[in-house]
Amino acid sequence: MIPSIVCIGGANIDRKLRSREALTMGSSNPAVQLEAFGGVARNVAENLARLGLPTRLITAVGDDAAGRALLAHAAEAGLSSDGSLLAPGEPTGSYTAVLDAGGQMLLALAAMPLADRLTPDFLRDCALPAEATLVLDLNLPAASIAALLARAREAGLAVIAVAVSEPKMARLPADLHGLQCLILNRGELRALLPGAADDEARLADLQRRGLRQIVVTAGGSGLLCSEAGQAAQQLPAPPVATIVDVTGAGDALAAGICASLTRLPLASACRVGLELAALTLQTTATVHPGLSPAWLAEHLEAHHP
Repeated sequence: MIPSIVCIGGANIDRKLRSREALTMGSSNPAVQLEAFGGVARNVAENLARLGLPTRLITAVGDDAAGRALLAHAAEAGLSSDGSLLAPGEPTGSYTAVLDAGGQMLLALAAMPLADRLTPDFLRDCALPAEATLVLDLNLPAASIAALLARAREAGLAVIAVAVSEPKMARLPADLHGLQCLILNRGELRALLPGAADDEARLADLQRRGLRQIVVTAGGSGLLCSEAGQAAQQLPAPPVATIVDVTGAGDALAAGICASLTRLPLASACRVGLELAALTLQTTATVHPGLSPAWLAEHLEAHHP
């Protein structure tokens, strides 16, 4: 039986403005605008649902047209949003990314105050399956992250945390026991432990605090994965001939890891994640529309030890 996955965190409307030519700062630039449903927890959850995994999203949206459309889209993708918060009189969050002509992100602005409504009291009333993997994004309040880790330790649930930005790294608690895996980029790792001598010391510190597995992403350079008691491994990113849009690629990588980690060793799960990210880079969609259970089965088999 495939264990269910519960993703808890942010959901919003993504607005992507891509310049038609080289940007001129301080001036108006011609651009193309795209809108999609986004948010780290939401993106990870949609990837997982399209890969055929039983997935539930717990998030907060406004009781507005955007929020209702977001929840309807989740249902169409096979994603349950049972237990999510619908806030009357509040706008659904937004994430606006400015991309250069090559599709690389230059600047992003996130307006996601509703995630602060996912408090420990609210989440306490959300029933969780007896056997599940929890995927948390760090849009959640610090108190909620700590409470969910404590709840997972008591229930024996696996927890994977996905970073969202450098400023929000401070939301992780000092005690990381109960957290199976943390997925973040190099800048977020350094923001989490700014006083450490180097990245090797940072990884060792996190493992002393109870974290079992760490994945440090580096864009086109691949990633570093580290497991307590084992040597860290550097994995290259698959080649991508043409990058269409980077938005959502990091969340796809996290989803590939989450989908594989119960069935593959960490390094093999990371390879699945890298391949899912490479696929996502080749589409304007935040979540690749061609994902399927067959894609996951093929890649799990390819990377099975």
